[in-house]
Amino acid sequence: MEGTTVQRPHISTALACSAALLLAPLLTACGGTAEADTQPPSTPKGVTAQASSSTSVHVMWEAASDNKAVAGYEVYRGKVKVKSVPATKNMIDVDGLKASTDYTFTVRSKDAAGNLSEPSKAVPVTTQATPAKDDEPPTAPTKLTGTADGSRAATLSWGTSTDDVGVTSYDIYQEDSRIHSVPATETTAKLTGLRPGTVYTFTVRARDASDKSSPDSNALDLTTESAPGAPENTAPTGLRAEIGKEGADFTVDLSWDQPETGGVIPAYQLHLNGKLTTTIVWGGTPPKGRASYRLTLADPPGTRYSVKLRAKLPDGKWGDFSAQPTIVLKD
Repeated sequence: MEGTTVQRPHISTALACSAALLLAPLLTACGGTAEADTQPPSTPKGVTAQASSSTSVHVMWEAASDNKAVAGYEVYRGKVKVKSVPATKNMIDVDGLKASTDYTFTVRSKDAAGNLSEPSKAVPVTTQATPAKDDEPPTAPTKLTGTADGSRAATLSWGTSTDDVGVTSYDIYQEDSRIHSVPATETTAKLTGLRPGTVYTFTVRARDASDKSSPDSNALDLTTESAPGAPENTAPTGLRAEIGKEGADFTVDLSWDQPETGGVIPAYQLHLNGKLTTTIVWGGTPPKGRASYRLTLADPPGTRYSVKLRAKLPDGKWGDFSAQPTIVLKD
């Protein structure tokens, strides 16, 4: 009976290779080695620290570089590490500080092999004093506008707020998360590290020295430019919400512009606070152009929700999420 001849390595060679792989995990093949990454990333430059209030400081820095890739950053208050952030971020808020207190901050970059850069230049900052009497939060910033600067950045601007004592900073929020702060003397902000072809919803809040925040400004939707070769964005746009009452419950009338998908959109997924709440399936012929849906909520006044949705594409896959505005249930 004939069979296929299988060629096997000499037994001593096979055993030697197996032993080498067991004893030296860095070997990429028998007889070859992978060079360990022992080179640390560059030290972050341009570190700044701004006292946002009596209990918080906003720390920023310039991106570092590495022979392979920067994996993240570590932020230190004095000699104590207080924050770790991914490589995509180059700013962070440090909270829980004491009023009228001197601090110094440094930043170190880190690569995937665990190599740490030297600490950056230490930056001193003094938290603001807590006013003896500060009863009111600031008013909301007005007329938030902005533009996308290419595929990975955006510039925002807004009108000033007022406070019974004084505004100390403006905080920029994206999907109800604070991502940046500027001093009260500034009413513009440059945001970096965004993703190409992505819809973002930004709002701004003013803050005073007692850490009281204003209501949100108007929401601003911006879409970054697509990168070369990137697929078309399939996110719904222009998502708006109107709050009403129906007996003891709140109603939320949502409306949005449907994405161009080259076919009929049979359904949408609606998410509240990042969790799937319902799947909207049209009872008859799916609408064209702007679509709408009424959501009923039995929550107390003052409840906040972030809202986003995405379309089911003609090929059965789910598309990109819309911008994510925040709503507050009010009578």
